[in-house]
Amino acid sequence: MNKHGFTLLTEQHLHEVDGTARLWRHEATGAQLLSINNSDENKCFGVNFRTPPADSTGVAHILEHSVLCGSDKYPVKEPFVELMKGSLQTFLNAFTFPDKTCYPIASCNLRDFYNLIDVYIDAVFHPRIDEDIFRQEGWHVEAETPDGPWSYKGVVYNEMKGVYSSPDSVLAEQSQQGLFPDTLYSLDSGGNPENIPDLTYEAFYDFHSRYYHPSNARFFFWGDDPEDERLRLTAAALEGYTARPVNSDVPLQPRLETPRQIEVAYAASKGEKRALFTVNWLLGERGDVHQALLMEMLEHILEGLPGSPLRKALIASGLGEDTTGCGLETDLRQMYYSTGLKGVAPRDVQQAELLIFDTLAQLAEEGIPRSAVEAAVNSVEFAYRENNSGRFPRGLSAMVQSLTTWLYDGDPLAPLAWEAPLNSLKARIEAGEPVFEQAIKDWFLNNEHRATVVLLPDTKLGKAREDAEKARVDAVQAAADAEARARMVEETARLMEAQSAPDSPEALATIPALGIEDLPRENALLPRAVAELPETFLTHELPTQGIAYATLLLPLANVPDRLVPLLPLFARSLTETGTAKRDFTELGALMAAKTGGLGAETLVGLVRGSRKTFGYLGVSGKAVYDKLPDLFALTREILLEPLTDADVLRERLGQMLLEGKARLEHGLQSAGHAAVSARLRARFNGASAIAERTSGLSYLESVRGLLERMDTDPQSVLNDLEELRSRIIARPGAVMDCTAEAQGLALVETEARQLLRSLSPARAGAATDFGSAPLELPKGEAFIAPAQINYVGKAANIYDQGYVYHGSASVILRSLRMGYLWERVRVRGGAYGAFCNLDRLGGTLVCASYRDPNVDDTLAAFDGMAEYLRTFSPDKAQLTQAIVGAVGDLDSYLLPDAKGAQSLSRWLTDDTDAARALMREEILSTTGKHFREFAEVLAEVARSGATCVLGGPKTEAAAKEHSWSSTKLV
Repeated sequence: MNKHGFTLLTEQHLHEVDGTARLWRHEATGAQLLSINNSDENKCFGVNFRTPPADSTGVAHILEHSVLCGSDKYPVKEPFVELMKGSLQTFLNAFTFPDKTCYPIASCNLRDFYNLIDVYIDAVFHPRIDEDIFRQEGWHVEAETPDGPWSYKGVVYNEMKGVYSSPDSVLAEQSQQGLFPDTLYSLDSGGNPENIPDLTYEAFYDFHSRYYHPSNARFFFWGDDPEDERLRLTAAALEGYTARPVNSDVPLQPRLETPRQIEVAYAASKGEKRALFTVNWLLGERGDVHQALLMEMLEHILEGLPGSPLRKALIASGLGEDTTGCGLETDLRQMYYSTGLKGVAPRDVQQAELLIFDTLAQLAEEGIPRSAVEAAVNSVEFAYRENNSGRFPRGLSAMVQSLTTWLYDGDPLAPLAWEAPLNSLKARIEAGEPVFEQAIKDWFLNNEHRATVVLLPDTKLGKAREDAEKARVDAVQAAADAEARARMVEETARLMEAQSAPDSPEALATIPALGIEDLPRENALLPRAVAELPETFLTHELPTQGIAYATLLLPLANVPDRLVPLLPLFARSLTETGTAKRDFTELGALMAAKTGGLGAETLVGLVRGSRKTFGYLGVSGKAVYDKLPDLFALTREILLEPLTDADVLRERLGQMLLEGKARLEHGLQSAGHAAVSARLRARFNGASAIAERTSGLSYLESVRGLLERMDTDPQSVLNDLEELRSRIIARPGAVMDCTAEAQGLALVETEARQLLRSLSPARAGAATDFGSAPLELPKGEAFIAPAQINYVGKAANIYDQGYVYHGSASVILRSLRMGYLWERVRVRGGAYGAFCNLDRLGGTLVCASYRDPNVDDTLAAFDGMAEYLRTFSPDKAQLTQAIVGAVGDLDSYLLPDAKGAQSLSRWLTDDTDAARALMREEILSTTGKHFREFAEVLAEVARSGATCVLGGPKTEAAAKEHSWSSTKLV
């Protein structure tokens, strides 16, 4: 069959994707196109290239950024940003992998979908990648004067400085590189900051010419759009191209006969003595889908649960604080497995490594418990059948899966057709074949192709990097004669001018856009019914493919303030310490064998209008309908039959706190923008204060204090946890929530009635002022970490200043985020990103930057928003664009379980359909006058707002200059 110049290569109906898949080849160029036709309204597209790097200059990564900065058909500075401003996209981004670059988009609106495709295809094949774009997105020497201090700048350069400031990121990169010493996987496609300035514009341009050709392209479509149009528009985009050879093959790493030992330093704070290490094994090719599925289950057996044997052995050894390593890696041509410990003394690394091999040997010889196998099989099968990709569109998840074979000239449908390999593996297991024990022997114990990577702390490395960077740029300056210096200053000025110059109206008019008339006038309503059992029972009838999502909410109204920091530990202890019936290993295996997951977490928020705090412990689980009795039996067990063995509790709780500390220390540094934002919000309302005290910078200090108490007075911690239990687990005020089809809702109601009857009719203690008070914090705070970048935040509560919410705020702040802040903080400042968000329920407005080389310049940009709005008069196109984008945010695509969760959240916050309808109408009726009026709100934020910054030397210097409080993070 031939259509629009495409020849059909294969056709297959796949019930796993609920549709028909066809693989086409473009005759003129050899480009391949995978077209999956199903009923998913969230339509997806991607164009993907093999992009093998030859060095660690980050050329593939810089090019990924740069091609989205204007093209022949769309000659604006950043079409990507223009699309982000005014599209109904449900996904719009680009990814650089070690061997490929992907450009995916998604939208539920057909016209919008075609607009996005057209811009992306022109971007990758006809980009306007001049030297200024290369310098802006990659790297450049910023020289404002011939003799003044020069510095390195660039979006990717600063992004990767952030990556290399994270020990976990460095360990992951070194673990991969250690296994592939002879192939492109030994390089950093993202770019090593030490190598990025070696990249020339000529090499950058050549990389695009070489690899961004249709003969090296793989197109992907998914959803309910017509297939004929997919072929037609792709053929039109490829018109004029002919086939040409592209040498982009990804070679296999030859197997090594001798294990490798690698030691690398990481930048550490003064006094840091802890190391991190991984043991890494090269496995087989990803194209063997049977082996990939087997290894996925083996990963779950070894480390998927708190009580899994390898994870349990490492944690129980006391040699480290938490496990590390990516586990099974399946995105490359050859798979690998990585495991290890963080927070380990360097002298104990060898002992920990021996423990890994001893544990694996014991499993191989003595056999893996049947319960662990059953848990792994059910967990993996449940995940495949549920196909819950969260906010990441299902179609793009399928694209990434298909590329694991397709990129290496294998069958792109093999990873998607998982049912047959799964049934084959289950039959082998049922027949008694020791498939997992044999895999341990073959791929771990008898596999000499492995690398042990140890990261050792170096308290001088951070400064050494700063000094080396300065010395390098100083050498460039010193070697430049007067003419060269003048040229450098001229180039800097030209780049700044280009960055500041607005796009012409004619150029902006080329960007395809939706109009107000393309937007639904009304919100899509989420289903919700409320019944009394007599406790409140919320139901959301949605198509969940035979899975019920159930949550029991238990009020936290009786929790005293001193016990708030213990809430996360209490929530984890319900499923991770064991019960009176079984230890945590058996409990975890049973939960994994019978359900799709069961856990607990703290849920806090504000009620619209009153701004009062609500708080619940949410115990959530999911299961197929015939396993609902098991789910609710396990829920009753964890709530009502607690473990009472004090010795076991002390040991297990200590392990959990160490894990939590290690995760916080990593997470707060790598997501510093989230940490500073949470810290700033905590000063303005009680709900945000609770959130910060149970997940943020305050919580890290609490965890450290709890660890000291576990050493000096462990019984006091156990007593506090027991008090929490008595104050939380009871029937009064409980709420049951469920998302499922009608059959599932009826089954859950029966189980919920029994569960609620089994709870105590009264809870201990009296109501407290839970969540009533914000945190009292200094107006300026700095948290110092061994990082080369910063996360800068500023916030104020505009409701306290007298502002009354109007939907236009969503339009204005989105316009600022994608316009003014993008240009000032990202394009000109070199940060990886910046945002400005308003908590509609609480009134807190937060601005923050991400992986930012600056501090004061960014704060000045935040403060400058008011003056910008005073003089900004959006024309009709700009206003329409901002309104469309705001409606796109409002109408974000959700899977059924997320719709149920969103409906529950709106009920808890009293975010009624009427209130949301008014917000939508205000968004749609936003005018330029609203922009100018909001300027005065932002002027007050600039004047009275609080500041919080997390970062390295520049943060420390700013704290001293502005007399902020300063705290060492690690």
